[in-house]
Amino acid sequence: MELGKWLDERPLGAFQYRLLILCGLCMILDGFDVQAMGYVAPALLEDWGIAKAALGPVFGSGLLGLMLGALLFGAVADRIGRRPVLLLCTLLFSAGMLATSLAASLPQLIALRLITGIGLGGIMPNAMALAGEYSPARRRASLMMIISCGFTAGALLGGLLAAWLIPAHGWRAVFIVGGAAPLLLWLPMLRGLPESAKFLLLRGRPAQALFWLRRMDPALPADCQPWLAEQPASRNPVIELFRHGLARRTLLLWLLSFLNLIVLYFLSNWMPSLLRAQGLDMRHALLAGSMLQLGGVVGTLAFGHWIDRLGFRKVLLASFLLAALGLWTLGGIEGEALWLYGLLFCAGFCVIGVQPAVNALAASAYPTCLRATGVGWSLGIGRIGSVLGPWLGGVLIGLSWSQPALFALLALLALAAAGVVWAYHREPARTRAEEAA
Repeated sequence: MELGKWLDERPLGAFQYRLLILCGLCMILDGFDVQAMGYVAPALLEDWGIAKAALGPVFGSGLLGLMLGALLFGAVADRIGRRPVLLLCTLLFSAGMLATSLAASLPQLIALRLITGIGLGGIMPNAMALAGEYSPARRRASLMMIISCGFTAGALLGGLLAAWLIPAHGWRAVFIVGGAAPLLLWLPMLRGLPESAKFLLLRGRPAQALFWLRRMDPALPADCQPWLAEQPASRNPVIELFRHGLARRTLLLWLLSFLNLIVLYFLSNWMPSLLRAQGLDMRHALLAGSMLQLGGVVGTLAFGHWIDRLGFRKVLLASFLLAALGLWTLGGIEGEALWLYGLLFCAGFCVIGVQPAVNALAASAYPTCLRATGVGWSLGIGRIGSVLGPWLGGVLIGLSWSQPALFALLALLALAAAGVVWAYHREPARTRAEEAA
């Protein structure tokens, strides 16, 4: 049987739902741990008696680790498999979080956030690749985006837990919980997380692929011989991203992720401060900022359904154009609480909610032998934007840019992202034979 066609013709079963749940839980823990430093920062500053600026290198090292982990473990997974990389990365970021709870100085904190970030960076590309490779084509985009939604849900959950843990047990308790939870998940992952059958076939291991396929469908005949209508990568998977007509596609995906993450992290880091500068009290400023994340969760779920029906081009174009309009309008709002909440929800819907769609587009752009590498490098290059966004915000605010000017710049970046989507889908269609030549 041709495996891709067989998966496309089958309904989702218990095996696939277990896989999706395990990958989703990995993403929830990923989101929780990535945001943990931001939640504990105020209590840490008070406990250690240090200036806010001292935490800049701590935040930067965590983001650098995320970038390095995505670049490294995406390529490693396309060589040794998704399962061992996910198991290794889960142990790595668990150990990093537990060790962070014992940190006694800023240099220790910087080093531990770097190590933790490297482990965290390998989770998203491989969880998405594994989920996509066991999903039927008709539902692949929505299922991958539901998995991605776990990251934003984990960030929200982290805020709720931190609000309870820190007053009762101190800031170190957040890292203890963040490190213990992956250990509890690791044993179910070891027992139930499969390797990609498509990857195993491309690596010439049909017996191992058949082992997992029989777990999925015990009724497969004894003489079943699965095969895959794809060719394995002949060179280093990173180099392969630029061969066989993939170079233009790869560069546009990197640029799209980079542009959107600049806007996303600018909003996530600076929105509460900008609202406070407008005169909103702390509670309303934080509540308004949380509307971004809520909009992102709702947007992720909605975009997956729409992409399965309408395709990536129409949905992504509409999202970035609406994001540009919403951001430009947001720059002129002052003191209108209800209207402000609505616009922030829409901004989160179109900017945060669309990032998993960009990741899903990257996963759909490459064959199995390059999928984890393609997603990992798209995320890794995009992480440069996640570092640049908060830094750019600080520089422009320091130069006394007005709020309308700041949001006009963000609107221009969203328009540029819409242009990249248009250019990406203008790529001439190629036949399968030309792709694999």
